[in-house]
Amino acid sequence: MYGLAGCTAAWRAPVEARGTHPTPAAAKSPRGSLRADEYRVRSGDTLVSIAWQKGVDYRSIASWNGIPPPYRIYPGQTLRLKPPFSGNNTSTVKTSKARPIPATRTAAKPIEATAPKSTSRKTSKPAAAKTRLVWRWPAKGRVVSSFKAGDPLRKGIKIAGRSGKPIVAAESGKVVYSGSGLIGYGRLIIVKHNDNYLSAYGHNRKILVKEGDRVTKGIKIAEMGTANSGDPMLHFEIRRDGKPVDPMRLLPRL
Repeated sequence: MYGLAGCTAAWRAPVEARGTHPTPAAAKSPRGSLRADEYRVRSGDTLVSIAWQKGVDYRSIASWNGIPPPYRIYPGQTLRLKPPFSGNNTSTVKTSKARPIPATRTAAKPIEATAPKSTSRKTSKPAAAKTRLVWRWPAKGRVVSSFKAGDPLRKGIKIAGRSGKPIVAAESGKVVYSGSGLIGYGRLIIVKHNDNYLSAYGHNRKILVKEGDRVTKGIKIAEMGTANSGDPMLHFEIRRDGKPVDPMRLLPRL
């Protein structure tokens, strides 16, 4: 039977421009150390991959650090993982002007998934309606681990199967991460479906897509690999605004 496997769906004080003085809220932590709400970018990181690890919306991290689209970051950069201001403080974060270091992976520009504009009865201004996502199972198999809110080991579902079995896109979107840089996920693919939803496919034996590729629902994107236990399975996750949600509530009943 088809199963929905939990797959594995995000910082430092504001980034300051070189040659400028940081605002009081952007005070630096002791040299060489990081605060609990900071993250130092490593080679191969993208804003999406960092946000995925931290369970935060990537747009929030970009906003807190003054990083504009296309959200380029560079090794050694320190990112704030929490809002730099609280209360009614309306100060803005300065944008980092440090020269990005080319990397093999860069975060893709956010994509929009909108339906044709329609006119509201109450106003003459057109309003864009977001395309409704209709999910499908990413692989055939038995669900051997279910989602559990708040459990860091059960952010998605795990679908048992056979090594080399096809893994398909659960919905159409854009590949925003393809690699093995996130601990615990093996070879991982993350697909951005619209401004709110991301899906992830982990423990792949072989990845068949690269960052920036647009994929359609049902297209083969990987081959099933094995988890840390050695058992063939897919780890599947869906995240809304950076937060894990239960894939079983979105996947069709079998």
